[in-house]
Amino acid sequence: MTCCGRNNGQCVCAAEATCSCGKQPALQCTCEKAATENKLPEHTCVCGKRAEGACTCSRAKNESASANEANEIDFTTQK
Repeated sequence: MTCCGRNNGQCVCAAEATCSCGKQPALQCTCEKAATENKLPEHTCVCGKRAEGACTCSRAKNESASANEANEIDFTTQK
């Protein structure tokens, strides 16, 4: 699985990921959710900055769908 699409080796989703409030970049949240969202989640979506199943980049719909494939193992979130 690619990291929400790659552009010259850069993870596009990581650059686009935002706090769930949508006003600040992921891990730089300033709304009332800052206390929880500014901590790196134990299990992340493929961008590595948002919680698993909570992708906020432009590929969020695809990431949510791919995370639910019954026969797929997501090595980016499992230890």
